[in-house]
Amino acid sequence: MTNPWPALPLADWQETKDTLHLWTQIVGKVRLALAPMVNHWWQAPLYVDARGLTTSAMPYADGAVELRFDFLSQSLRVETSAGTVRDVFLQPRSVASFYHEVMAALKAAGVEVKIWRHPVELPGTTIPFDEDEVHGSYDPEAAQRFWRVLVEATRVLHQFRGRFLGKCSPVHFWWGSFDLACTRFSGRPAPRHPGGVPGLADWVTREAYSHECISAGWWPGGGGVDEPAFYAYAYPEPPGCPQAPIAPAAGGYRMEMREWVLPYDAVRHAESPEGALLEFLQSTYAAAADLGGWDRKALER
Repeated sequence: MTNPWPALPLADWQETKDTLHLWTQIVGKVRLALAPMVNHWWQAPLYVDARGLTTSAMPYADGAVELRFDFLSQSLRVETSAGTVRDVFLQPRSVASFYHEVMAALKAAGVEVKIWRHPVELPGTTIPFDEDEVHGSYDPEAAQRFWRVLVEATRVLHQFRGRFLGKCSPVHFWWGSFDLACTRFSGRPAPRHPGGVPGLADWVTREAYSHECISAGWWPGGGGVDEPAFYAYAYPEPPGCPQAPIAPAAGGYRMEMREWVLPYDAVRHAESPEGALLEFLQSTYAAAADLGGWDRKALER
């Protein structure tokens, strides 16, 4: 039986990942431009669906528009509630080429939108989208495996999310940091975030972390971790997190990141990948919530 959790070594698709990351930022910024503001920037992320990553329906004029990365047909589909459909094919092509074709597809669909054309949360990557001829690699098979990991991780994160009664984010995909996440909140305001996140304005970070939270998710590697991994962290981080026991044994606390990390391969090779991941999500949440004095009786199902 084929393992539904596919292998995804970072080194095997690093260049494709870098290109796809920038493509998702273009689409994500269209969503940011069109969707009404929601607390913690929840109007900005993309969502995992049955074919890829979607903006979901965004209001435009007297209707709606949706953009979807379809990793089965290998296209970015632009659809409007007026019935207009335009496709931009996913293939080896520069970020500049992708940007211009996406903007043209939107215009042809009757959608006029302007975005800030610069990457975010990518230190060292400063070329505007419409000028980027550097990033242009695309392996469709690797991109599809990436999406299939997101499908599996999203399924488990939804189970975990359902155990919580308090305020909780959707399970969503952040195109800035290129990670899947679900965030729980205690209900209490958080101390002012110090900012300093590379490639992100401090006022953006402070809106994201305005209230106490415990976040968990998955990312494909990079930023101090050389392979795909699941993560969890708290803001503000209560004392004692580095020493707190968590499970499974393959997981641990990374001091340089101030996060718990569980290698993706430890999950995909586990006897029960779903069980191993739920164990990590629950044990890290419980550790941070107990250390942070959350009212767990009131917040949990």
